[in-house]
Amino acid sequence: MNTKQHTIKERFTLEGVGLHTGMNATMTFVPADINHGIKFQRVDLPGQPIVDADVDYVVDLSRGTTIEHNGARVNTVEHTMAALVGTEVDNVLIQLNGPEPPIMDGSSMPFVEALELVGFEEQNALRNFFEVTEAINFKDEARNVEIAALPLDDYRLTVMVDYNSPILGSQHASLTDIRDFGREIASCRTFCFLHELEMLYKQGLIQGGDLNNAIVVVDRVVEDNELQYLARLFNKDYVEVKNEGILNNVELRYKNEPARHKLLDLVGDLALAGRPIKGQILAARPGHAANVAFAKKLKKEMKEQEKKALPKGIPNYDPSVQPLLDVNQIYKMLPHRYPFCLIDKIFHLDDHSVAGIKNVTINEPFFQGHFPGNPVMPGVLQIEAMAQTGGILVLSTVPDPENHWTYFLSIENCRFKKMVLPGDTVIFSCELLAPIKRGIAKMHGRAYVAGNLVCEAVMSAYIVRKEQK
Repeated sequence: MNTKQHTIKERFTLEGVGLHTGMNATMTFVPADINHGIKFQRVDLPGQPIVDADVDYVVDLSRGTTIEHNGARVNTVEHTMAALVGTEVDNVLIQLNGPEPPIMDGSSMPFVEALELVGFEEQNALRNFFEVTEAINFKDEARNVEIAALPLDDYRLTVMVDYNSPILGSQHASLTDIRDFGREIASCRTFCFLHELEMLYKQGLIQGGDLNNAIVVVDRVVEDNELQYLARLFNKDYVEVKNEGILNNVELRYKNEPARHKLLDLVGDLALAGRPIKGQILAARPGHAANVAFAKKLKKEMKEQEKKALPKGIPNYDPSVQPLLDVNQIYKMLPHRYPFCLIDKIFHLDDHSVAGIKNVTINEPFFQGHFPGNPVMPGVLQIEAMAQTGGILVLSTVPDPENHWTYFLSIENCRFKKMVLPGDTVIFSCELLAPIKRGIAKMHGRAYVAGNLVCEAVMSAYIVRKEQK
């Protein structure tokens, strides 16, 4: 799984008809910034409202998952969401000129292929995983549905379905590596039983349904007059039933294609919980209603974990995750050398903020003279380390950071809250207070040890090319 956030390299557009609304739609995927998430935009409505892909905004589950936010509705989002999860895209804006994404061939594969064609761009921020730490269980007695999430340092899903049908019977499908989604799951199409068709049509659904974008399972004897009726329904000259019980001789792509599609839907629906998941998902007889209910349960658990986590605003540093910049990369950008190399890692970097760490050891050269017998990291060096962290942010805005210097202009509101001692790991965080203009950057820097603020300051610096100094 990717550890860093990703978006797409460039925008692209798909066109087609919506499964349930039957309306033609143009769908444009647009690259988005770090922490943007997945959002839809109804460009056909006044004000072009944004619809966050969030489980809290699910308003309808009639044979698909529909979200509504800011007065705008988007129907049947699960196939699109599944494709984005399967390609590990974190940040994208999806512009729609209608109420529903095109159904395409009834699977996620056209979306996956288009995403892979334009390619992906790695972003300088870590993904905010939701890690399942203990079993989370869900049960719907009325529908005989059970879903569970178990701890796992990966994302795996297993689905079991049982339709009490001689045609489909019991089926299982598994995805052991999310990177296999495109190859194993994405091409599996939506399906329904023949006895559901007329009911769905009378409910105003499947207006865009076609035998090219859905599998119709026939689990009973069908008379000629009913086949003629179905032909008129789908605007076909005729339809027929294959021996296996699939309407109009549609070939299954896998023997367990229905179970694989149920897994696809589960991936798309759980994406509405809002964060990439690390855990093993086991689902028996899932459907959109149960998927969304479970996604809400996951989101509730996410909020509970956040309450127990570090106070708001403190960057979450995980030493087991590969840093964005290690010491070699840092000091290719910064001109500092021993004994002024004061940052060990950069683990977060975006357009307006940066976070890094300093591991303080008794071997630091300044401890020889700074309070021998009572070693305390000098406050001025804490500010220097904070400034070096901010320097990475400033220098990342130019294409050739090795050819630039950064100089202090001012330090304001500097306060030291606690002593920094050998053995401490200091987390430095800097955030721009205004856009960088004419080479001048102003940022608020903070330093934390074990979740406690140890110092902070507002710093201004000037960035210049080396030949201009």
